[in-house]
Amino acid sequence: QVQLVESGGGLVQPGGSLRLSCAASGFTFSNYAMSWYRQAPGKERELVATINSNSARTNYADSVKGRFTNSRDNAKNRVYLQMSTLKPDDTAVYYCNAGEGRLWFHDYWGQGTQVTVSS
Repeated sequence: QVQLVESGGGLVQPGGSLRLSCAASGFTFSNYAMSWYRQAPGKERELVATINSNSARTNYADSVKGRFTNSRDNAKNRVYLQMSTLKPDDTAVYYCNAGEGRLWFHDYWGQGTQVTVSS
């Protein structure tokens, strides 16, 4: 079945960088768009970035535009989020998910990976 496993989080100082990875299985990865979400304590889950199935198009939330880069490797069934110039407001648990058209796997969330930006 659908599995999404996020990794790569950690503790970094403001201005630092991290690269998150999401390993996907249980579906034909190359046919699906992928998205990154994050959720900070006491806040709603927020859509951060999306990438279409062949990496031709990406979209970003205004809060991360210019600092984060979404990419994917269809041969490895992985999607990545390169995060630079990190700010304390980026602190959250980061999740990935997959979808095609109206079908998104929002019943299949991974455990997420914690990103903490602090001095």
